[in-house]
Amino acid sequence: MLFMKKVLFLFLLVILTLYFLYPKDSPKPTIIDEKVKYPQDYTIVMVGDSMTETLGNSDEIRKFLKEYYPDKTFEVLNYGFGSTNILTLKTRLLEKTFHGREFRPITEIDFDLILIESFGHNPLSHLSMEEGLREQTKALEEAVQILKDKNPEGRIVFVATIAPSKAQYGRGQVELTPEARQGWVLEREAYIKNHIKFAMDNNIPLINIFEKSKVEGDLNLDLVRTEDYIHPSPTGTIFISKIIADFLFQEKIL
Repeated sequence: MLFMKKVLFLFLLVILTLYFLYPKDSPKPTIIDEKVKYPQDYTIVMVGDSMTETLGNSDEIRKFLKEYYPDKTFEVLNYGFGSTNILTLKTRLLEKTFHGREFRPITEIDFDLILIESFGHNPLSHLSMEEGLREQTKALEEAVQILKDKNPEGRIVFVATIAPSKAQYGRGQVELTPEARQGWVLEREAYIKNHIKFAMDNNIPLINIFEKSKVEGDLNLDLVRTEDYIHPSPTGTIFISKIIADFLFQEKIL
């Protein structure tokens, strides 16, 4: 009888041990998206092609913003990638990208403001003008919706970059006949103007550097490098940076 009690006790002990050790179903943890939050008061993302990339580490923009907001600090992240068009914007928003170094997805950044440049100097030349502008519009619609979904508190501002020079565009970098140069200019202007139109149609704040960069209907050549007559010169970089800072302050974007 004593032996049976010992056996029963050992049996119950084994059952209890297995009960507590055997894994049981439990609620799965909820994964919460973590965004990178920079310590500065304001985080600004700039995205575009080489016209944005040329602005570099954005010291000029920060300097002008500091004049308007002396008690605030700014982190300006430059996602300008040379030789890229509007169709690459979605990738930069949602995926890791590499341009000299690795860039995290923009939607993983807790930004206060994103400046979307026109990509107009890299048009979709493999398409007809009509189809290309339609694709540009679709890409902008998708990008704006992604940004609103992922960061509803972040402000979106469009930037129309400096105009192409009718007389000199690309000189020194690419051989063009006068007729071909005019064709290039008209194509690039069409994409920049479509960018402007999209902003106006959708009530998106617009920094219109395109119009401000002209003198008597053509580009002020002081604003571009004489090596290619495309990209901003040091004077052009200061010009662009000041217009951006002026607009953000005057329109109370920040």
